[in-house]
Amino acid sequence: MRKSAGKSIFSRLWFWLKRGVIALVGLWLLGIAVFAFLPVPFSAVMVERQVGAWLSGDFGYVAHSDWVSMDDISPQMALAVMAAEDQKFPEHWGFDVAAIEKALSHNERRPTRIRGASTLSQQTAKNLFLWDGRSWLRKGLEAGLTSGIELIWTKRRILTVYLNIVEFGDGIFGVEEASQRFFNKPAKRLTASEAALLAAVLPNPHRFKAGAPSGYVIQRQQWIMRQMRQLGGEGFLKENNLD
Repeated sequence: MRKSAGKSIFSRLWFWLKRGVIALVGLWLLGIAVFAFLPVPFSAVMVERQVGAWLSGDFGYVAHSDWVSMDDISPQMALAVMAAEDQKFPEHWGFDVAAIEKALSHNERRPTRIRGASTLSQQTAKNLFLWDGRSWLRKGLEAGLTSGIELIWTKRRILTVYLNIVEFGDGIFGVEEASQRFFNKPAKRLTASEAALLAAVLPNPHRFKAGAPSGYVIQRQQWIMRQMRQLGGEGFLKENNLD
């Protein structure tokens, strides 16, 4: 009887676990479809930051983003994030295999200095639907969501959503919020230098500060500007239907 009862409980738990996974996957797929057209009011990372602040007693923290269309974002900003984070963005299918191989090789040699290889598509999927941190579970879910985004969204849409939800500082999400906070101007008026400075902090916006850039951030800003020119400037965006 005890074995039968144990099996019954396990069966019920397994049944509801499968139902829960199916429901979660369904919600993600629905989100991918809906957010292919509509503004994204918030992201999973924004919710995670906000809840974390409340739990720590910081009720003044507000994770906020002002949604703007690509037409209201300076072309220099789109160019800067590609130059800094994912120069093969227009041509890959969500994953940069060569970059992944290089990162794996580097991480084997230097396990204390982990290097990532996430594309803008992967970062968008993670920021929008998943939690922060490193785990094989999250990476697996990220891969599936990235494939869904690449299948349904255009590259221009991926870039638009990325720029509206990416974190530029503590509580500062999206390029419009960052532009207003650091330069007192709308994102549409960002210069190449300003865009490169914002892109320079993206690897770790809690450590690197656009409002008080360190020597490293300034060096990275200059490197990004050189990469922007090498890509071909705004002509690169037009060639790839990203303007």
